[in-house]
Amino acid sequence: MYQGQNFFDGWDFFTGQDPTHGTVQFLSQQDAATAGLAFVQGDGTVVVGVDNTTVLPVGTPRQSVRISTTKTYNKGLFIADFSAMPHGCSVWPAWWSVGPNWPQGGEFDVVEGVHNQATNQYTLHTSDGCTLDTAVQAANEAFTGQVLGTECASSGGDNAGCGILDTDTTSYGHGFNIIDGGVFAHLWDETGVKMWHFTRADIPQDLTAQNPNPSSWPTPSASWSSSTCSMDDHFFDHSLVLDITLCGDFAGPTYASSGCPGTCATAVADPTNFDFARFIINYVAVYN
Repeated sequence: MYQGQNFFDGWDFFTGQDPTHGTVQFLSQQDAATAGLAFVQGDGTVVVGVDNTTVLPVGTPRQSVRISTTKTYNKGLFIADFSAMPHGCSVWPAWWSVGPNWPQGGEFDVVEGVHNQATNQYTLHTSDGCTLDTAVQAANEAFTGQVLGTECASSGGDNAGCGILDTDTTSYGHGFNIIDGGVFAHLWDETGVKMWHFTRADIPQDLTAQNPNPSSWPTPSASWSSSTCSMDDHFFDHSLVLDITLCGDFAGPTYASSGCPGTCATAVADPTNFDFARFIINYVAVYN
């Protein structure tokens, strides 16, 4: 369990150039704490956010945070309880996990979106040979979300992956935050991977009791079967990752159609766009 005053003990702060080409400067733990961008509040909740006070010249990276677990995982049930998540013009937050030598070790995107989109996006990125099962898709009985793509294989030139879009407006951004957030869960086992979103009012009792039983939960928001994507071949040695980047490979190209004013670069320069660009984390738990 990652929680409370010791939350950051199990995480590394990434300080390199953003691999997704965002207009951000990722800070070390000490610098992020000094800047008020990564800290534990008095009630034990954890805040990870973007600088929302500094006016910047257009094109200057804005300070932000990217953290990943020091421990790696192979299969399991992963729970993230957020009271709030980032949103806003140019903002691209993600809660995800990734293996080595991308895309060889695979990637699960559990929380992802850009700007002020209405619902959450769940996506798999893999090496060649993994697809979303079209038979399951046709039956539409395995998950409640809307299919965005069936080819999971990803590369620098084609990084769409096989995504599923949630249909619930409480799953992302403002709609998530105004009801005190909720829980995202993903189950990774030999049968595939399933992802759920629960509003705070709908969190299963067994999960609250720290004795989760996913077989008793409702239909997941997203699901990928191992019948067309071998879990062992495509996903291994995953670190859990939480980050907030700006513009970059996803939020940059989509900015013009986002309804946001100006350009993505001018949005980054204006600190008022980042008043809601933060995660508030109650806990992250892993069950093997």
